[in-house]
Amino acid sequence: MVRFSILFSFAILFLTFVFAKNELKPPATKQVPVVDTIFGYAITDLYRWLENKDDPEVKEWTRLQNEYATRWIETNTKKIPGLSEEIRNYLDRDYVSAPIFKNNREFFYARKKGERQNKFFTRIKGKEKLLFDPTTIDSSGKTAIVGHILNKTADKVAIGVQTKGNEITKYYFLDTKTGKQIAPPIENVFSLSWCRNNDFVYVTYRSIEDINLQKPLKTFKHKLGESSTKDIFLFDTKDAKNFANIWDDENSNITFISEGDFYSNSLKIVNPEKKFDTILIFDSKEFQATPILVRQGKIYFETNEKAPNKKIMVADISQPKYENWKTFIPETKHPKEGFVMTSDFVIVREKRDVLSRLLLYDLNGNYLRELELPEFANVGGMYYDESTNSVYVSLMSFTTPSKLYRLDGKTLKWTLVFEDKPPIDTKNIETKQVFYNSKDGTKVPMFICYKKGIKLDGNNPTILYGYGGFNVSMLPHYLGVNASFINRGGVYAVACLRGGSEYGEEWHRQGMLHKKQNVFDDFISAAEYLIAEKYTNPNRLAIKGGSNGGLLVGAVATQRPDLFKAVICGVPLLDMIRYSKFLIARYWIPEYGDPEKEEDFRYLLKYSPYHNVRVGISLPAMLIRAGENDTRVDPLHAKKFAALLQNAPWQINPVLLLVDFDSGHGSGQSIEQQIYNIEIEMQWLMNILGMQSNK
Repeated sequence: MVRFSILFSFAILFLTFVFAKNELKPPATKQVPVVDTIFGYAITDLYRWLENKDDPEVKEWTRLQNEYATRWIETNTKKIPGLSEEIRNYLDRDYVSAPIFKNNREFFYARKKGERQNKFFTRIKGKEKLLFDPTTIDSSGKTAIVGHILNKTADKVAIGVQTKGNEITKYYFLDTKTGKQIAPPIENVFSLSWCRNNDFVYVTYRSIEDINLQKPLKTFKHKLGESSTKDIFLFDTKDAKNFANIWDDENSNITFISEGDFYSNSLKIVNPEKKFDTILIFDSKEFQATPILVRQGKIYFETNEKAPNKKIMVADISQPKYENWKTFIPETKHPKEGFVMTSDFVIVREKRDVLSRLLLYDLNGNYLRELELPEFANVGGMYYDESTNSVYVSLMSFTTPSKLYRLDGKTLKWTLVFEDKPPIDTKNIETKQVFYNSKDGTKVPMFICYKKGIKLDGNNPTILYGYGGFNVSMLPHYLGVNASFINRGGVYAVACLRGGSEYGEEWHRQGMLHKKQNVFDDFISAAEYLIAEKYTNPNRLAIKGGSNGGLLVGAVATQRPDLFKAVICGVPLLDMIRYSKFLIARYWIPEYGDPEKEEDFRYLLKYSPYHNVRVGISLPAMLIRAGENDTRVDPLHAKKFAALLQNAPWQINPVLLLVDFDSGHGSGQSIEQQIYNIEIEMQWLMNILGMQSNK
C-alpha cells in the first residue's frame, strides 16, 4: 500500500509536468503542513518533506524541477550571439597555473584544450613531469584535485581529490620526483598535515555520515602504509561547531594545536618533554591567535586580541604563554592580512579602502616605508620560500589576469615570474571605486566595471554582486567571463558590504549576529546608488550571490522586490530557523546565531527569506541554483524556497530551480560543467535584462 501511494504520487507529478509542459508551468508540489511552536510562535512549514533528499519522491520532484527550469530557458530565451564561444575559449584552453616554489623545487597545475580537469606537475631541470592526473582514477572527469600539501623538503606530496563536488577528500601520497605512490590513499579527510617524521601524517577525519549526523571532529596520527584502524587518537572537538588542527612547525621542534570556532580559539604546544602533554599558551572565547613563523628562538603570532585590525606579537620559545607575548608590530587603522619575514625584512600585507598594499619593516619591527609594487594592481597573496630567500607575490585587477612576481628578500628587486594571457577582451573596460552611504550613514565602498564611453542614462543592464559575511573581503578580482556581459553594454558592480573584512574585524562584527540587517541595508543602498547615479533602473538591475551571498540576495529580494528585475541565488541558505540542523551548519552559529536560543531565533525570523515572502507581492524573476551533493549548504533551502514561490498564486515572475546532480557547493566541476552552468545562467540573465541583441 505504501509502495502504491509513492508510485501514484510519482505518476501524478509526472503527468502534471507533461500536460503543463506546453504552458511551461512548474511541476506540481504538494503541501504537507508541519507546525512547530517555537518560543510562542506557531510556524507552519508546508514543504518540510523536501528536506529529505534521499526520499524517492523528493528525488523525482528535484529531477522534474531541473527539467522544467532547463526547458523554460530553452523556450523563453534566445542564444546570445558569440557568448558560448567566448566562455568556451576562456575555460577550455591550454592552461598553466602560476608556479609554486618550495625548497628549490617547482610545481604547477595544467591542462590541455579538451581535457576535463587540471593535472599536477613538477618541473625538474627545465623538464615538465606529470605527477598526478585525476582522470586516471575517474575516467568520467567528475573527480578533481582540490589541493596539495608538500612536506618540508618538497620530495613528498599529498594530493587531495573530491568527487562530484562533495567536499569529502581522499588523499594520495606521491614521490615528487617519480610520481609514484609511496603509500595507499586515505579517505574521508577533513584536514591533513605532514608530521616531522614523514612516515606519519596528522589527519582529521570527516565522512558523509559525520556530516549528516553533525558529529564533532576527531584527529589522529596516521602511519603511511598502515590501516587507519591502527591510527593513534589525539583529540576531538566537543561541539560540531568547532574546528581543531595540529601541525609540526617546519623550522623548529614545536608542535602546535589550535581549537575553536570561526572567530576564536585556544592555542597549545605539545610539551616536548612529556608525550601527549600540552601547554596552553593562548585561550579566548572572543579573539584568535595564529602562530605564523618560528625563527631564531622566537615565535611570531598574528592576533586580533583587543586589536580588530590585527597586530603581530612575539614570544621566546622558552616562555611561550600569552602573558609573555610582546607587541612586535602594533595595530594600525588599516587591517593586516598576513606577513612574511625574509633574511633582512618583514613585509606586511595591509588593506586600505579594500585595496591591498605591502609595508616594509626591519627585523626589529620598525617601520621603514611602503613597498612600491612593480605595477598598479591589488596584492592577491604572498608567500616566502626560504631556500631562495624569495617572496612570491600575486597581483591582479578586474581587467588584468593574475601575475606572479618574485621579490628578492635582500635586494627587494622585483622579477616577473608568470602571467596568464586568457582570450578575454578587457581593453575597453574601465573600473572605478565609489563610496556610498548606507541606511545608517555608514560609508560603504563599491567597485563598478563598465565599457568605456558608457552613457549614464539610467538604462544600462547591471549585475550587482555581494557576499557580506564570514570576514570575507570582496577584493578586486579578474572579470573573466563577466567581461562578456560588460562588452555587450552591461555594468558589473561589486559591493563591499559589512560582514566582510574590508575594514577589519569591527567591519565584520557590524554585519553578523543581531546586526545582520546592516548587510542587507548596505546592499539595498548599493542598488539605490546605482539607480540614483543613472547607471541603471529597477527593470534592468539584477542581483547575484552564492552561499552566504545567496542568503543576502534572498533576503533583499523579499525586503525590496521593487528594486530588482532578476535574482541569481546560488547554493543559498534561506530557512534560517532550521539551518543549523543540517550538514556542517553548526559551524556558522557564531556568524548567524543559534535558532534554539530565543533572542537569536527572534532576530533570525525577522529576515529569514523562507519566512518573509509576503502575500500578494511578486518577487523578481528568480534563478535558484543548488548542487545535489552539497555538503555545506543543504539543497533543501533552494528546494523549499522554490516550492514556496512557485505555489504562491501572486508570484507572477518566473521562479526556476536548476540543480546540478554532479556538483556540490561549486568546487570540482569539470570544464564542460563549468561552461554549461555559466552559459545557461548568463543566457537567462541577459534575456531577462533585455540584452538578446547586444553585441
